[in-house]
Amino acid sequence: MEPKQIRVGIIGASPDRGWAARAHVPALEALPEYELTAVGTSRPESAEAAARRFGAAHAFTDARQLAEHPEVDLVVITVKVPAHAELVGAALAAGKHVYCEWPLARSTEEADGLTKSAHGAGVHHAIGLQARYAPAIAYARDLIAEGHLGRVTSATVYAARGKGAGGRIPAWAAYTLDRHNGAGTLEVAGGHTLDAVRHLLGDISELSANLSVQHPVCTLAETGEVVEATSPDHLLLDATLDNGAVVSAHIHDAKITDSRTRLEITGTDGDLALVSTGAGGSAGIQIGQLRLLGTDASDGTYRELPLPDRYRVAFGIDPAAEGFNVARMYRHLALDLRTGSSSVPDFDTGLDLHRLLDTIRLSAQTGTRRDLG
Repeated sequence: MEPKQIRVGIIGASPDRGWAARAHVPALEALPEYELTAVGTSRPESAEAAARRFGAAHAFTDARQLAEHPEVDLVVITVKVPAHAELVGAALAAGKHVYCEWPLARSTEEADGLTKSAHGAGVHHAIGLQARYAPAIAYARDLIAEGHLGRVTSATVYAARGKGAGGRIPAWAAYTLDRHNGAGTLEVAGGHTLDAVRHLLGDISELSANLSVQHPVCTLAETGEVVEATSPDHLLLDATLDNGAVVSAHIHDAKITDSRTRLEITGTDGDLALVSTGAGGSAGIQIGQLRLLGTDASDGTYRELPLPDRYRVAFGIDPAAEGFNVARMYRHLALDLRTGSSSVPDFDTGLDLHRLLDTIRLSAQTGTRRDLG
């Protein structure tokens, strides 16, 4: 007999917009291991509309009631970062498994508390660092581990998003301009991109960083209201990895044209380049498709490397869809939940990434190179 499906409740499942509707719901619909049983939003009418649209049996405005419902096994948090601590806490208090979008919390202190609570609850906890599951990244990681590049010597990252281009930003995103909300360029674009770099190449041992606010004011697209920005929109990073390789990165927002991501990795025997394609290029390395290019020492010419089928398992979801990487992560999480393994990035992973971002902030504030130990 087939095992029962993993029953999911999504907090933040707006019926008309948002990351849940764009990525999580399509991913879950494509995977037979899951059933979406509950949705939660802040208003009764939107919760009921979401339940109808997504085929969920239950609609909630109270996150605790959703988490405590007996037909929910896994609680997924897809709301704004300042609410993560309270909502993750509610799910853990109910003894439910949790998948929280990145960033885990507004601060490392909050993330540390949530991680300790997750361990105390004895449940599975996952953090939404889905760039690791992009087929091109998964294949590149294997090629590097197999010695395709020889000894890795350096990596160069350029990641430019269109968020805030032209000084205009949608009202829902205005909260990301306040550094106290922990959802700005450093946390989102920086966190996702640097996690992918470390996933491919290993940990950072020391770094120097510069953070700046190049667009100190933005205009809300809907109302014309002017909003001050205190969260940095540019990160410049000079780092050394544990293996001695060096990394340089420029990550920024408000790019008017040619928003894209390119990560080049150089070794003694050749190079790899991960390059964003299509609309996902303006959203970050974690969204949309990536091309994988490779060279060898014979002529140094980049050629596109076909991705083996094992990295592009058909889920009933378009590989170009925003939810494709999320679906790949959900599939690994399902295996963890069935077997007790721990393969997906979890709250410990998220806490470690928060600590890296703290080191970047400290380096930028003090103008000093910092050792990560």
